[in-house]
Amino acid sequence: MSITDPNHLINKPMAVIGAGTLGRRIALMLATRGGEVRLYDPNETVLSEGVSFVEENIQSQVQKTNDGRVGKAVITSSMTEAVAGAWLIIEAVPESIELKRKVLHELDEISDSEAIIASNSSSFPSSQLIDKVSRPERVLSAHFYMPPRVTAVELMSCGKTSPNLIQKLIEVFPMFGLQPFHVREDSVGLIFNRVWAAIKRESLYVVAQGVSTPSEVDDIFKLVIGATQGPFRNMDEVGLDVVLAIEEHYAELRPGLPEEVRTLLKEYISKGWLGVKTGRGFYNDYQ
Repeated sequence: MSITDPNHLINKPMAVIGAGTLGRRIALMLATRGGEVRLYDPNETVLSEGVSFVEENIQSQVQKTNDGRVGKAVITSSMTEAVAGAWLIIEAVPESIELKRKVLHELDEISDSEAIIASNSSSFPSSQLIDKVSRPERVLSAHFYMPPRVTAVELMSCGKTSPNLIQKLIEVFPMFGLQPFHVREDSVGLIFNRVWAAIKRESLYVVAQGVSTPSEVDDIFKLVIGATQGPFRNMDEVGLDVVLAIEEHYAELRPGLPEEVRTLLKEYISKGWLGVKTGRGFYNDYQ
């Protein structure tokens, strides 16, 4: 696998599979060089909202990107249509290992042989997702956070990724206003999420034990750390269902993690309070 002239790639389409909270934001960043980003999601409402998000934010985002041009996100009716001719394909489907394995297998079969396939999973290394992939040398983990506000993206080999592929993406992603970091060993949670997991889990535990409240934890966190927002506001942005899925995965790997943390998340989820995307989570001030 190789990336030739990075500037040539601007004229080639890219694809994002999954138009939810992160998928639409990844698409926004990839559209800042004037290219076409194809979005696919089986949920037509989510898909339409994802494209609208890019259309509403692309002008302001391009103004922040050096030498950027206004690109576009387009709706596609199938994964096959989305990936046709794409040089980069980002998998951003819900955090289910079986779903991700299924999607990567299908992408491997229907995409161009030279296309790069990247999993955005935060808790499942791509090494665990390639059991049915016939060309794993073009597969890797590319975990985005919350662009455009947070522009970090972590790149990690699936264990069989072509040696030069990650280095080339490290050169290319800054063109899209992204800051790549190389994860040098296979790691569940990659870099930041391993640190964040401890902060997030202990914050939830503090509230589950009745020691404090979400807003108070956030306030003291911001004062002491100097952050712009606290862990509970951050979890609302990510989605409490996603947070729970990640926590349950960690609990499988590390027996003894406090059950109260997952119980608290389930209480909110059972009420339909998933965070920003449903208008209410730990906070209820989302419109």
